[in-house]
Amino acid sequence: MSNSAINHTMQIDLFKEQILQAAKTNTHLSIEGGGTKSWYGNKNNFTKLSTRAYAGILEYQPEELVITACAGTPLKEIEAALAAKNQILPFEPPHFGDTATFGGAIGAGLAGPARISAGNLRDFVLGARIMDGKGQDLSFGGKVMKNVAGYDISRLLPGSLGTLSLLLEASVKVLPRPEAMATLRCHTTQANALKVLNEWAGQPLSLTASAWIGESSVDSVGELTFRLSGAVAAVEAARNLMSALVNAKTLEPHEAEVFWANLREQKMSFFETLQENESLYRLALPAACGPLNIGQMHKDIVIEWHGQQRWLKGPSDAATFKALKEIATAHGGHATCFRLGTSVDPSLQRFTLLSEQAHSKGLELVQSRLRAAFDPAGVFATNRLS
Repeated sequence: MSNSAINHTMQIDLFKEQILQAAKTNTHLSIEGGGTKSWYGNKNNFTKLSTRAYAGILEYQPEELVITACAGTPLKEIEAALAAKNQILPFEPPHFGDTATFGGAIGAGLAGPARISAGNLRDFVLGARIMDGKGQDLSFGGKVMKNVAGYDISRLLPGSLGTLSLLLEASVKVLPRPEAMATLRCHTTQANALKVLNEWAGQPLSLTASAWIGESSVDSVGELTFRLSGAVAAVEAARNLMSALVNAKTLEPHEAEVFWANLREQKMSFFETLQENESLYRLALPAACGPLNIGQMHKDIVIEWHGQQRWLKGPSDAATFKALKEIATAHGGHATCFRLGTSVDPSLQRFTLLSEQAHSKGLELVQSRLRAAFDPAGVFATNRLS
């Protein structure tokens, strides 16, 4: 057995010991990787269970488009290994810091600009190895799509924020880097941007990401940036067509790369100028939803995913969040209090609850049964999601 395998075995034993002790003493454990997203989700001050020591790429099969790694593996290490083979994580997970881990990306379940075209992070999770609240070492799924049979537990982990089990390892599908890419930019109103993006999304174009940045009023003119990716001929044909339709200019490759990276990592001024008494709110909405009259919010807005993800800033209080949730729910979506200003009460509820939406209320029973099965002692019950 290699030294790394021995170290991994020892680390697994330590995890088990910590979980069993927590169950015995009625202690809650908050799972943490690189800590770059510790601000995300409801506040908790519970004992940390760090995955950083359980790191390493276990298997990478470029020809099979699959990579398997330990939860504590640095995300940049995963991406570097893929880049060496001209491959990518197609869902573009945000890092929010240099120490971001593979497990943290899966636990947060967040995806970047390509989410609208590539799909969500959970769509790419093929299998997972976990440790439940009873200290059991369990594996689900596999390393190919056809291996998934029955209830796909591995796909419950993305977005669970470590409240269901401890993720030890995961296998995810990767994709080749697009042969060609082009980013275009034009100026147009929010209403027209949403209109053309939805029209383009229904056509066989190479549209893989979009962002409209401007003031929230319907008639105000903002900046629409969109990205094309795919075969050289397809990208060039789409670029010529779309640039003519909206009078868009093509950005230089480096400028485009910086723009999409800053959008993914929320390093744009819109995100970095969050006031100490404000919150950054995220609305997830159907594609057909047009401009919204939000009310007492900051005048600026960032719209991604062809209108399906909208970022707003405004007062950090329960009344404002309640109003946003009602607006989102009325349009078939939901709202998240994504990030808090420095002086905001951390106990502010952060997510739209299952019980607040007619189409998700029935899932409460399923959720409670899953938690009872995987974590009967409530070891991972940190309430980061509820």
